[in-house]
Amino acid sequence: MSKPLTAQQSRFADEYLKDLNATQAYMRAGYKAKGNAAESAAVRLLRNVQVQQTIQERMNDRAQRTQIDADFVLHGIAKNIKRCEQAEAVTDREGAPVYVETEDGQLVPAYKYDATNVFKGYELLGKHLKLFTDKVDHSSEDGSMSPKNLSDEQLDAEIRELQKQVGNGQ
Repeated sequence: MSKPLTAQQSRFADEYLKDLNATQAYMRAGYKAKGNAAESAAVRLLRNVQVQQTIQERMNDRAQRTQIDADFVLHGIAKNIKRCEQAEAVTDREGAPVYVETEDGQLVPAYKYDATNVFKGYELLGKHLKLFTDKVDHSSEDGSMSPKNLSDEQLDAEIRELQKQVGNGQ
């Protein structure tokens, strides 16, 4: 049976959810470390299983309460991309089309292409789909960290074999 969080750990979880900044949450929760010590202590606190579970539960509760989840965010990004590409006409707050006057005096629906925000939307979707990342993902297709699911001994043997090949110029 796991022991419950202390009041300070619980406050840390609440503070962490505000901005997902562990160091700042650590200090706002009343812990007394500063600088690198606060950063290290905050990382250790985030590794605490009970703290992790509490943060996840509170995130789930918030998502349920606000009805904001990954689907909501992805649909919003897609909708804004379409709007910036003007797959839909520009509308006012009530949903009525907005018209503009052309040089010859005709009223036509307003359309505007917003390349900057289109690209930003696609960038966000691409990151979500892991089409491009700043990090190298070393996990295998099944999500495990070991590319071949080998034991430590088997991995050591493969490393030795690769070192021999490098040493022989292969």
